[in-house]
Amino acid sequence: MSAPACASGPAAAAPQSFLACLGYFLTPQIWKQAQQAARRCRALRWQAQPLVFVLLVMTWCAGDSLPERFETARAFYVACHQRRRRPGKTFAGFEKALGKVPLPVLRALAGGMRRRLAQVFAERFRVDGWIPLGCDGSRLACPRSRELEQRLGGGVQKRRRKKKAAPASAPGPQPEPGSGRVEKAKAGPEAPQLWVTAVVHLGLGVLWSWRLGKGTASERVHLRHLVATLPRGSLLVADAGYVGYALLAALQVAGLFFLVRLTSRAPLYVPDKSALRHYCEGLVYYWPQKVQKQGLPPIPVRLLRIRGEHADVWLITNVLEEQRLPKKTAGKFYRWRWRNEGLFRTYKRTLGKVKLMSRTVAQVHREAEGSLLATQLLLAQGALALQTTAAPASGLPSARKVLLEIRVEIRDLTGMYLGPRQRQTYLQRLAQARWGERDQLSGKVRRRWPGRKDHRPPGRPTILKMGSILKDKMEKTLATVQGVIC
Repeated sequence: MSAPACASGPAAAAPQSFLACLGYFLTPQIWKQAQQAARRCRALRWQAQPLVFVLLVMTWCAGDSLPERFETARAFYVACHQRRRRPGKTFAGFEKALGKVPLPVLRALAGGMRRRLAQVFAERFRVDGWIPLGCDGSRLACPRSRELEQRLGGGVQKRRRKKKAAPASAPGPQPEPGSGRVEKAKAGPEAPQLWVTAVVHLGLGVLWSWRLGKGTASERVHLRHLVATLPRGSLLVADAGYVGYALLAALQVAGLFFLVRLTSRAPLYVPDKSALRHYCEGLVYYWPQKVQKQGLPPIPVRLLRIRGEHADVWLITNVLEEQRLPKKTAGKFYRWRWRNEGLFRTYKRTLGKVKLMSRTVAQVHREAEGSLLATQLLLAQGALALQTTAAPASGLPSARKVLLEIRVEIRDLTGMYLGPRQRQTYLQRLAQARWGERDQLSGKVRRRWPGRKDHRPPGRPTILKMGSILKDKMEKTLATVQGVIC
């Protein structure tokens, strides 16, 4: 298996500046691996390294639109690399160049980052003898462009309940039978969505690996694809949505350990029926009926019951020895699983990725891959700043505060390297910021909005003939007004 192993020793001394932090994690070796995955094309104005660099900085910048963030990110790159070739100036050219970059370039950077994280945090990588990893998934909204609705549509629709049946004495038509069932709401095309399944190192609170798919993708299938990215011997902590024979068997074959929450539908068996009534913890066998019919063997697991204030939590693990994974440690790891939810809060709310901004399938995938890599770098820098080797429960970095410090560095470094020519041309640049004087050849509406009524312009005004009464009244009022004016 090609899963990375934990490094044997810590990395070099920690950096002190923002640019040094970026170079500390994205080493020249990692950039070289990404460059090898890219297609060689000398005619492009955008090379792979400045393209990915600007893509990462755009995630950290503040702005209401992608072009606004692009201007800040490009200026920051030019300020940091003054002796290199200047990249393109327009956002349209950046989008075209980004669409031509193969996704293996970003995935090579992500793979190098995982190996680098294992080196940098070697002393804090294990907690109580385990590498705790949490897995969860979430949906990302996408713009309602025609291409995205065709390719990424078909997600979960909002549902509504039918109205209750009217009383027998009430007039009107009688409701159809089965009116209490849930039905799909009659609406327009379903909103395009992207599903992301993310694995987080629970001890560090840092994003480890991820996988993207359509809004209707299965998180169990995603996790099976992510098995190759997990260190051998890790302990995977997940909620009840990941209980499945195929997934648990794949984790066990890959040399991984799991700690998964159960539901009342999970079929567990014990050989001895005498202690079945009061059986709460111990060795059980997970063996669904469908698997029994296929002639597959059961999975031996250890059942754990964690007492809670509101409800008890039932867990299963393939760590059968209690000395290796005590009940107290298992309960702590499962409480840490909430850090997966904290990751999605950071990604969606702090970084503003509740809804992606790109309007094509290629751009949406590259925006998501780049923003997730930027989130990993942000959290890694915050974890690096905690100069302690104590238990990870002592505290995690605040993603919001780390992001504010990154934005301060971007602002200061960009302003520091601005020359007198850029500072003295402010009015000239303002003179160019005017409304475009071009002929409108295309329609002002990109596409017809579903459910919206067409606008009807006002008609011809009504002209009436004035009668004798109105003529006398008009003469009196005009005479009165002229007398007042005189």
